[in-house]
Amino acid sequence: MDVVIRSGNASPTLAVVAREAGVSVPTASKVANGRGGVAPETRRRVVEVMRRLGYVQRPSSAVRRGPALVELVADRLDSPWSGAVLRGIEQAAQGAGVGLLVSAAPTGDRLGSERHEWFHLLHGRGPSGVLFSVDALPRAAHDWLAGHGVPFVLIAPALDPPPGAPSVVAADRQGGAGAARHLLGLGHRRLAVIGGSPRSRRDGARVAGFRSAVEAAGLTLPEPYVRYADADETRARQRVAELLALPECPTALFVCSEAMALGVCAEFARRGMRVPEDVSVVGFGDLPPALWSFPRLTTVRQPVAEMAAGALRLLLRMVDGETFPDAPTEVPTRLVVRDSTAPPAVV
Repeated sequence: MDVVIRSGNASPTLAVVAREAGVSVPTASKVANGRGGVAPETRRRVVEVMRRLGYVQRPSSAVRRGPALVELVADRLDSPWSGAVLRGIEQAAQGAGVGLLVSAAPTGDRLGSERHEWFHLLHGRGPSGVLFSVDALPRAAHDWLAGHGVPFVLIAPALDPPPGAPSVVAADRQGGAGAARHLLGLGHRRLAVIGGSPRSRRDGARVAGFRSAVEAAGLTLPEPYVRYADADETRARQRVAELLALPECPTALFVCSEAMALGVCAEFARRGMRVPEDVSVVGFGDLPPALWSFPRLTTVRQPVAEMAAGALRLLLRMVDGETFPDAPTEVPTRLVVRDSTAPPAVV
């Protein structure tokens, strides 16, 4: 593509081009990088704006000198999840000969403005690309990264990422369905599920997968047996009380996060109920606390290390100028059966 460079002035960002052309930043990025998926008239309009504004395409990282430097940005650096993600990326980075920076995502306005100091600090560090292990990537962050030509990949975001933002996720729906099939295979017929948030992409997929497997078995999952606890252990304990107050309380629960599942098991114990003799519990995650609990938690293993390594590989391909998939890259889950599930005492 022939882009006229305007001398003597700073090149506008891709976000400015997108705004001027009336398109999204991902669409402008596709035009700038010569990718398909853009209507001819839209492409013509974006190219005209690039020429008029003197947009300068960021040099391809394929000609960069020295090894790539990747930055991992995490919501929390002290959680079991972040530790597992970091280990997976660190191992993959060593194998690829890539340098790794680690930073905490800013709090407060959560990158709600492109003028946030965090963007200037990131620009000063100069990473070749960024991996985000955060629940959500604000639109301002997405636009700044795309506008400055900084490749990035999201690792298991809780909320749907902005259109065109590449991500690597667990096969959450598959995991929820596997949990249901396991409990159904044990003979349970009164099943319940406790999700994190109804607004969460991953919780929605896990609940939908669980429901689909229950319905495939010819049963229903009534709405009173579907509860949400905002990924909070205390609220998950409260949902246990609500489920036990139903005319027919469930004999088995699928809990969509490990922290909530451990809280649920503790709440049953506080009420004098035994897991799994009185009620079975399946979690989701398979982080170290699942092995430390009593009983040891049956859980859907979320392939954290595989997702982290896959995200790094995808990012490095983007750094080298390759196109990325529009749909999230899914990594399969699998059920790990331990001690918190058993056939129901009374069917």
